[in-house]
Amino acid sequence: MSRRVFLQSLTALLGGFALPALTQAKPAARQWKTLQISPIAGFQYHQGETLWPQLAAGQPVALIREPGNRFDQRAVRIDWQGKKLGYIPAIDNAAVSQLLDRGEALSALIVGLKKSNNPWERIEVKVRWKV
Repeated sequence: MSRRVFLQSLTALLGGFALPALTQAKPAARQWKTLQISPIAGFQYHQGETLWPQLAAGQPVALIREPGNRFDQRAVRIDWQGKKLGYIPAIDNAAVSQLLDRGEALSALIVGLKKSNNPWERIEVKVRWKV
């Protein structure tokens, strides 16, 4: 029996079930996953108070790595429309800074706004990672 006849017989016997196994699977589409939700550190020292009336939940913010920051070598600045709101808190910035340094796709958006005398409670941002 020739190889061709054998393969045709095998395919007919299996009813074509063997063919899907030979095709390449498509890679899964990348999706945004929540990495963390954090307050904004330093809100009271930057343009946060001035910008407060314009801010809304759901608005995107930019994550900008500041490796030369004299206070924190893992610093990640948070900007809204090109204006500094503050930073990812130092206690929370290890993963975000490492992912940014590796060139990973990250995005962030405002998820909470609260009128409070405590600046740490004013704004929360959600950081997402495309995996």
